[in-house]
Amino acid sequence: MKKTIKVLIIDDSALVRQTLSDILNSDPEIEVVGCAADPIIAAERMRTVVPDVITLDVEMPRMDGLTFLQKLMSQHPIPVVMCSSLAECGSETTLKALEYGAVDIITKPKMGTKQFIEESKMRICDAVKGAAAARLGPLRSMRTMKEVAPKYTADVIMEKPNTKAMIQTTEKVVVVGASTGGTEALKVFLEMLPEDTPGIVIVQHMPENFTAAFAKRLDSICRVTVKEAQDNDTLVRGRALIAPGNHHALLKRSGARYYVEIKDGPLVSRHRPSVDVLFRSAARYAGKNAVGVIMTGMGDDGARGMKEMHDSGAITIAQDEASCVVYGMPHEAVKLGGVNKIMPLQNIAAEVLRLCS
Repeated sequence: MKKTIKVLIIDDSALVRQTLSDILNSDPEIEVVGCAADPIIAAERMRTVVPDVITLDVEMPRMDGLTFLQKLMSQHPIPVVMCSSLAECGSETTLKALEYGAVDIITKPKMGTKQFIEESKMRICDAVKGAAAARLGPLRSMRTMKEVAPKYTADVIMEKPNTKAMIQTTEKVVVVGASTGGTEALKVFLEMLPEDTPGIVIVQHMPENFTAAFAKRLDSICRVTVKEAQDNDTLVRGRALIAPGNHHALLKRSGARYYVEIKDGPLVSRHRPSVDVLFRSAARYAGKNAVGVIMTGMGDDGARGMKEMHDSGAITIAQDEASCVVYGMPHEAVKLGGVNKIMPLQNIAAEVLRLCS
């Protein structure tokens, strides 16, 4: 039998612990091996059972999540998924946890429509599987996780591009997709870019309300302007737009002006926003004037869209395995034959600039 992913849940809410347990135990590849109301209790539990993944609340009695995370990563690194509420004031704190070594963010489960509950369940289980596959050190190896239906393609948002109908222009645009490990990868990439970099649109798999805080944090440390994308935002040099959580972002064009369309729709490749949707729109409206980059992440979102970009004449780049936290999305794009160049994270910014010059 295939080995299950052992999960320890740390949260001071009994209701959240029970709900998370029910959600995670419903997936045959995951097993909840313990729950703890705070990190002190969790540390005692870990003396007998060492989990593969920990879900960790931020605010708890006796020891907060950030302090525990720092101690854990310095003494016994284990993949951690932060479990946070959607409160705006908590977004910055949770993003800080990603800098301290957490692999991903999930929002605390809550009641809603049947579709909302199913999507939330999918997101939580996928985050845990992605964390289990993450490389925290040279000895951690990637696990192959089975995906479950339904799984839509970008067809539900936009038709495939007609490469013969491309409008010619000299202005370059850059589109980037990332997931697990992408928050740090995007920071490295964007910090290397100068103020006159061509316009960039980014999809980073992240819950709603966190993308605005993430963009604000990047904006404070980068020479390019970084903001959460709003519908009809224009792509201009020196600006990077990050797709808002829970909404698809499409690159569009009107004459010589590139802009973004923000829209609702079903999960595509199990995500909203979806990299496949962004890349398909770039294939249609930018064609050979686009540069596509796919970074670290679990699953295959972006692989089909990158192939469509490649076929439309765009130059496409995949982050290499050695520099990825999870070599899932780039690997799938390479397997489909949609990647022109494979390179370390540290080299991608310079290559993008060279291709856009």
